[in-house]
Amino acid sequence: MTNDAPSSVSPPDRYTHGHHPSVVGQHARRTAEVDANYLLPHLRPGLRLLDVGCGPGTISVGLARAVAPGEAIAVDVATAVVEEARALADAPPNLRFEVADGYALPFEAAAFDAVHAHQVLQHLARPVDALREWRRVLRPGGVVGVRDADYGTMAPSPGSPELVRFYELYHAVARRNGADADAGRRLAAWVTEAGFVDLEVGAEVKVFADRASIENWGYSWADRTAHSSLAEQAVAYGLATPAEIEVLSRAWRTWADSPDAFFMYTNVHVVGRAP
Repeated sequence: MTNDAPSSVSPPDRYTHGHHPSVVGQHARRTAEVDANYLLPHLRPGLRLLDVGCGPGTISVGLARAVAPGEAIAVDVATAVVEEARALADAPPNLRFEVADGYALPFEAAAFDAVHAHQVLQHLARPVDALREWRRVLRPGGVVGVRDADYGTMAPSPGSPELVRFYELYHAVARRNGADADAGRRLAAWVTEAGFVDLEVGAEVKVFADRASIENWGYSWADRTAHSSLAEQAVAYGLATPAEIEVLSRAWRTWADSPDAFFMYTNVHVVGRAP
C-alpha cells in the first residue's frame, strides 16, 4: 500500500503562542469532555480517529477512549510537545502520538473515519489547504470536527486601556504570522471551501467568573504576555517594546486581582462530512 500524501512539505507556520510552559500548561487543562463535547456524539467504538495539532495530548486521551477499540493517532508538528504527550500516564492503549505536518500527513487517502483539530486553524497561514489535506485522509462520509476561539469576542471586565492594547497587539502579531485571530467566525466558510458538506455549526461562550478560574486565566496570560513567543515576536516585528510588554503583562495581573473580574469569549465549532 502506498502513501498518497503530498510529497513536499511546506515551510512551517510560525506559531504565535509558542511552547513556553505557561502555554503548554494551559493547553494541558483541556479535555475531550469539555473541549470536544460537540464532536463526541459523532464518535463511536471502532472508528479510526486522527487528532491534528494535539499539543500535550489531554484531549486526545478522551477522543481515543470514545473510539476504543478503534485506533486513535494524535499528531503535532512540535517534537517536544509530542514527547510530553507520550509521557501521559492515562493514555489508553489504542492511542499513539506522532510528529507530523498537518499540511502533509504521512497517511494514505481515506485512512480515517474522523479528524479533530482544537484551536489549530487560527494559527495556520493556509487553513483551507490544511482542511483539504484532512479531507484527503478521511473516508467518504467521514467526519471532521474543528473548534477555534474568536479573539474579537474576548471581553475582560473591568476593562483597561492596557488590555485593549494587548488585543490590538495580539491581532497584529497573528497577522504578521499569516494567521487569523478571529478564526471562529470564519470556520464555516473555510470548512465549506475545503469541500466538506452537511455542516453543523455552533458556538459556546466560555466564562470565567469564579476566583480560581479568573486567577488561572489572568496569571497565565500575564506569563504568556511576558515570556512566550508572542512577546518575542511582538518585539522582533517592531510592534512593541520590551517595556510595553511588561506593562501589558502587569495589566493581566491587575485584572486577575480585581474583586469584580469577569471574562468571556466565544468558541465556534464546525462538524462537516467528507463527500
